[in-house]
Amino acid sequence: MKEKPINHAGAAATFIADKPHLDFHDARLWDMRQKRDAQMHVLPEWQDLRSRASAIKEHALANLADYLEEFERNAKRNGIHVHWAADGTEHNRIVAEILAARGARTLIKSKSMVTEECDLRPYLAARGVTVTETDLGERIQQLDDQLPSHIVVPSVHKLTEDVARIFARHYGTDPDADDPHQLAEAQRLAARPVILHADAGMTGGNFFVAETGTFVVCTNEGNADLSATVPGVHIATIGIERVVPRMADLGVFIRLLSRSALGSPITQYTSHFRGPQDGGEMHVILVDNGRSARLGMDDFWTSLKCIRCGACMNTCPVYRRSGGLSYGAVYSGPIGAIIDPTFNERKYSTLPYASTLNGSCTNVCPVKINIHEQLFKWRQVLVEHHQMPFVKREIMHMAGKLMGQPKLYRAAIAGTETALGTLPRFALYNWLNPWGKNRELPEPVKETFHSWYRRNRPAAKPGQTDNAENTP
Repeated sequence: MKEKPINHAGAAATFIADKPHLDFHDARLWDMRQKRDAQMHVLPEWQDLRSRASAIKEHALANLADYLEEFERNAKRNGIHVHWAADGTEHNRIVAEILAARGARTLIKSKSMVTEECDLRPYLAARGVTVTETDLGERIQQLDDQLPSHIVVPSVHKLTEDVARIFARHYGTDPDADDPHQLAEAQRLAARPVILHADAGMTGGNFFVAETGTFVVCTNEGNADLSATVPGVHIATIGIERVVPRMADLGVFIRLLSRSALGSPITQYTSHFRGPQDGGEMHVILVDNGRSARLGMDDFWTSLKCIRCGACMNTCPVYRRSGGLSYGAVYSGPIGAIIDPTFNERKYSTLPYASTLNGSCTNVCPVKINIHEQLFKWRQVLVEHHQMPFVKREIMHMAGKLMGQPKLYRAAIAGTETALGTLPRFALYNWLNPWGKNRELPEPVKETFHSWYRRNRPAAKPGQTDNAENTP
């Protein structure tokens, strides 16, 4: 049985119907966008930083194999065990083998989109390993059995009352608590004993440096440092595209990351990991999982430049008003809509249409990914691959035929104008007209431009061709 495409429109409609959540979500993300803009105006060199970051990323991707091998050599010299995972299944197997070899039954981890992408937690749970997310937002989503709804702020769609109910269910706290600080303290009290007694720790990695064999984790809660240093074993999962050639390049991205994501000058913690602590172990798993294949896609390879800041999500009017969970994927928003189809073209075939193509996502991207152009290109690819729903495909086919025949097109326009002026509302607004579900149809006009032009155009001179009959 074929996998059904994600019903983004249906899930978005449910989210929109919940006005308190919708209003909060929209306002919170737009506030992050405005703070990002304020930071941009503070730095006269902002556009130069973006151009430099884009150039560094494109260079690194053009020489990816060389820089990955350089990182491996230098990381091994630093005492790091380097593993290679072709896909999510191999990644999960490597993690399980590292844990099993040390008898580890509890794992604490900081936020990592790659582990979400690989579906790590269920894999380890089936093998008797308890995984606890230490990032506050990720822990909320884990307890509520939901995917993250945003790359940077995973539970941004939840209100304080939602979190209070979740914590009451799992921690026995007051279900009516309305103080975010009180709820954060409840999570801190619940997490600390788990952290102190964990058998192993896991983090992601925002960047890794080929020149030094080191990697960097950027957080605001300090949980990644605890996950990395309290247990004796530290496992870091990083996508292969996150490599930067030199330590000198790293500063460009550090200056852009938090400013683009949250509108803050820098993350609270920018932690550099060079090797294992005394008596400990450090493992880095470099994950492909479709990235090499995407690198070979002429129209979509630049999506690999993404530094996971979420700026495109914060500015996107569709994402802000539909919520991240409506995308049904680990990666949501504009960047998700161009990444997700590379994982499963049919399942995520609806996502490139979740955009107005206004270009705001491209304008705010710190590494200058042409997101809106890729969204448009994905629509073309999906049509070519017959991944458009049957009804929409037939409507577009009929529209193409209609617009290709000027006389028929004008007759249809005249008939439409008559219908708009005479038919009762129930005949115009029904399931056959999804456009009219949330919009009013245009008022009928007394005269079309073509009719006006035919009536007022100057007479053709001798020897000239009158093309009025051949124009729509």
